[in-house]
Amino acid sequence: MNSQAFSLQPFPNTNSLTNLQIAGTVTRQAQTLYIRYVLSGDLSKIAIAAPSGMPTRKHELWQETCFEFFLGLRDSDRYWEFNLSPSGDWNVYRFDSYRQGMQEETAFTVLPFEVEAQPEAHTLSLELNLAAIAPDEQPLDVAITAVVKTKDSKVTYWALAHTGSEADFHRRDSFVLNI
Repeated sequence: MNSQAFSLQPFPNTNSLTNLQIAGTVTRQAQTLYIRYVLSGDLSKIAIAAPSGMPTRKHELWQETCFEFFLGLRDSDRYWEFNLSPSGDWNVYRFDSYRQGMQEETAFTVLPFEVEAQPEAHTLSLELNLAAIAPDEQPLDVAITAVVKTKDSKVTYWALAHTGSEADFHRRDSFVLNI
């Protein structure tokens, strides 16, 4: 079992949200990935989608507050982007290489995760079977990210590593965890 704690950082030179933290853990046990995000602090100014009665696959979730992670096959250009809205809506995209060949990943027809909302913290937990994208327990490179939108429509981008001059979660040199 490979388990790592993480703490995301806002992209430099953006209007950082004071008293806001995004931390969690990512664990891989054989073909199962567990990821848990905790958004904590003064959430009164953050736009957080209300729970959906029927969570579904949706596009452009990254335009609102959204938890994301990226999985890349080691020694390959191929990678996947996972978008998880606090509402329960989700999507998974497959890329052939850096921002090329984007397609919905049809290997996933549901992406069940749990969201627990409290006044000072939002927790999102996901258990994911990796067999469809990483057979034979292939090693994966991981980027953990989040988009946080305020109620006055300001957006900040959070990641483990910001490796470019602009916020860009797709850069493979930002996939800094290995599981």
